[in-house]
Formats: sequence, C-alpha cells, structure tokens
Amino acid sequence: MVHILYHLPDEKISDAQVQSQINALNKCFRRQHADSSNTPSRFKPVAADCEIEFQLANSDPRKRYTSGITRKYTPIQRWESNDKMKFSAEMGDDAWDPKSYLNIWVCNLEQVAGYSSMMGGAENKDGVVIGFSAFGTNNSGSGYNMGKTAVHEVGHWLGLKHLWGDTDCGDDGVADTPRQAWYNIECPSGIQISCNNGQNGDMYMNYMDFTSDACMNLFTLGQKARMRALFEKGAVRNPLLTSKGLNAPMIFESPLPEDDPKWLQPRLFPNPAISELQIDLSYDIRWVGKTIFITNLNGQSVMNVAITSKIQRIDISKLKPGLYFLAAKKDDGESMKQKFIKL
Repeated sequence: MVHILYHLPDEKISDAQVQSQINALNKCFRRQHADSSNTPSRFKPVAADCEIEFQLANSDPRKRYTSGITRKYTPIQRWESNDKMKFSAEMGDDAWDPKSYLNIWVCNLEQVAGYSSMMGGAENKDGVVIGFSAFGTNNSGSGYNMGKTAVHEVGHWLGLKHLWGDTDCGDDGVADTPRQAWYNIECPSGIQISCNNGQNGDMYMNYMDFTSDACMNLFTLGQKARMRALFEKGAVRNPLLTSKGLNAPMIFESPLPEDDPKWLQPRLFPNPAISELQIDLSYDIRWVGKTIFITNLNGQSVMNVAITSKIQRIDISKLKPGLYFLAAKKDDGESMKQKFIKL
C-alpha cells in the first residue's frame, strides 16, 4: 500500500512512478534487474533470487476497490524520520493492517532518503518511508533514482541489517556477507578490503550497503534465507501470504478523494472590510482551536477570536475605522500575520 503525502501539486506523483517502484522491487528481489550482470564474479556464487514479489493491493481494509495508492494533501511541507507521517492526527496517513499490507509512505523526507520500521515494533508504525527524490525511477539526479532505496529499506523491513552491523567491523548475522569496517558510498570499484575480510573484500554492491543505486545489484543466499524465514508458519510476516489486500473487492466504489485547498497560506477577505472578515485556513486544519489576536496601529489588543472553522468569520463591526493587525501561532511554531483595513 503506497501512501503519497503531498503538499505541492508536483509532489502528487503518478501511478506510473509508483509502478516503476514496484517493478524495481520485483526485479531486485527476483534478481531480474538488468544490472544483476554487474555482480563481480567473486560474489556471483552467493547471489540469490529471493523469490519474493510485490503487488499493489486491489482491496482496502473495508473490502472496497483500491488501486493500492492513496494521495493525501498535507499542510506539512517537510517531514523528519519520526513516524509522524504515519498518523492522520499528525497530518499524515494511517497505516493499513500490516498483516495484509506492506505500508510505504512517500513524502518530502528531510536528511535521509528513507527508513524502515523496526522488527517487532508497533503495528501502526509498520512499514517503510521513502523520500520523493528516491522513490521509483525518476530524474532527480540524486544517485538514488532507480528505486533501490526502497529495496534497501524493505530489506530492513524483512529483517536484514546493514552489512557492517551498525558498528565498526560488526556482524549482520548473515554468514555469506563479508564483514566490513563501515558503510561505502557512491560507487567504489575494484576490491576494497577491510576488517581482514580476505581477498574478496567488501560486498559494497549489496543492497544493504549505502552505495548509490547504480552500484547495487545483489542479495545473498544467506540474506534470502533470513528474509524468507519471516514467512514461515507462526513468523511475523506469515499473514501476508494470505493478504486480504489481494482478495477480490466486494465494493467497487472507491472513497471520494478530499478536495485540495485552493491556496497554501491564510487568505483574508474582503480587505478592506466594513463589518465582517473571513479568513480561509483550509490548507491547514491545525489552525482550528488556536486563537487570533487583533491589535491596532498602536500595538494595543482590541479583540481575540477563537478559530472554530477552516473558514473563520470575524465580526469587526464594533471596531473603529483604521488599520489593524491580525496574528496567530500554531503548536509547531508557524505564525500567521495579516493586516486589514476597517472602513
């Protein structure tokens, strides 16, 4: 299930881009990607077809038809890797039942290209988060534009660790991935030896390193065994084998999409005004419950108004003619400042 959280219209990514990500997952996990041939001969004996495939859902948790993609406007312009995008109450989108769906959130993610939930964590946080620039096949020019960030994060979601075990010369728990000192970046070449890992050196082309997409091209047999063990009877991912998301939908009526706001900042009208102002805050429902403070030209407070609606009406009939200032502040620190003229 792909949850697309967009703030600007060009973040409302297409079905084709979503499908390009599903295709990349399938090609990489099935070792069918064209660049699988780039695996060095020294590692080809352990390169694996993981026999794991991915498909967009066609039935939602209420048995309604779905494309497997939701698009939701959010007033949040940038997200941190703190799971807030996984909750409607935080202006994100709630997870679908992780026993039937792999939840993938796509948003404007800061600082990292993507991240995965921890195995055994809360069900309402289960899944992976991918930034727009690293999702699917795209023209971002970031070096992470072939959909392999999601391959890496889904690897984590299926129990794989980074090759270096997240510590100097650490252990990822997989016998056929050589120990290495730390992560590799960009696209190394030749044999890179670290941690006395022998003549073959680091497996920097493994999907669980940090190299760029063009350099990644394999999972190993050991990694395959570790991931597929999660689908065994009684294991955490076993319910996905009978996912309700792949059942034929019983209701062929999709939920109506929410209307996008017409603007992305407060809009005050009419201005000048005689007896009533309206301020349109429909771009960000988090303003509801906050207080608007109105001051005159001398900085004196003349009235306070509790925001109770996305389109808030303000009675200014008792104000004297002149210039006034309107201000409010949200919990996240964003402030609103407007000026208006009372006739």
